[in-house]
Amino acid sequence: MVKFAVICASNMNRSMEAHYQLKKHGYNICSFGTGSAVRLPGRSIDKPNIYRFGTAYNNIYSDLKSQDKDLYTKNGLLYMLNRNRGVKEAPQRFHEERDTFDVIFTCEERVFDSVCEELLNRGGMLSRPVHVVNIEIKDNHEEAVVGGKTILELADQIVKSSDLERDMDAIIEDVQNRMPHKLLYTVGFY
Repeated sequence: MVKFAVICASNMNRSMEAHYQLKKHGYNICSFGTGSAVRLPGRSIDKPNIYRFGTAYNNIYSDLKSQDKDLYTKNGLLYMLNRNRGVKEAPQRFHEERDTFDVIFTCEERVFDSVCEELLNRGGMLSRPVHVVNIEIKDNHEEAVVGGKTILELADQIVKSSDLERDMDAIIEDVQNRMPHKLLYTVGFY
């Protein structure tokens, strides 16, 4: 079974929507963030809510609800956190993860760069390839849903391949031509 990971900056919106969609379809999926902390919008643009990776989604939900239930309901954060806590316990940071994956999906170019750099820093000691695909997704709820569908389409085609090394370029090209997102692709090594 193909082992997938999906990664955005905070493991809150884009990666969790894709995690939700792939999990619902029975895929072996994990999700992560690459930031130094989990950052969510606050009451003002210059005062975000900041949490450590590993802080349970339930705790973040309760904290925001107690701060300003109306604001965080209106801006969709409580809805998003409710979805997240039904998928897994807490946001995780990719740089702290030691498991390996067959395919990693990232949700923006700077996350793609961070993942590729982290893989290089690990030194490729296992000589095991990992396909890294970036799907450029704006960080809002609507785009996360559409981006999740693009990631699901990629996953559907990937699991049908009998030779991923041979087929991956054609899969990327096919999905790029049919879906609304810009894709980047490379092979890294564990």
